Amino acid sequence: MNATRLADAFAQVTEYWSPKVIGRVNDQLLKVAKLKGEFVWHAHEGEDELFYVVKGSLVIEFEDGPVALSQGDFLTVPRGVRHNPVAAQECWVLLIEPASTKHTGEEITPRTRSIEEQLR
Repeated sequence: MNATRLADAFAQVTEYWSPKVIGRVNDQLLKVAKLKGEFVWHAHEGEDELFYVVKGSLVIEFEDGPVALSQGDFLTVPRGVRHNPVAAQECWVLLIEPASTKHTGEEITPRTRSIEEQLR
């Protein structure tokens, strides 16, 4: 067994909005991502998704209003809830979500990454 340093994991992320899998706990994947700008409105019909802000700040827009997250904050987006992450400046997040979670739900955009891409 080897420890993983989050800073080293983030150093491997070279594209915004392109999460990388860094670990697994049962059927949950741990992913790191660097975010900047606006993502895409989407939902994950069968899975909850946890956002933990490691560095920077993030606003997650919901249909009934935004939620602002600062460094050290986390938020679980319940399954089926449409959301759109927005980062005015570079933000580092740790994501925890089931292995079955599609990156952009059923929305397919140029930013959509397959699980194979996230595992590289």
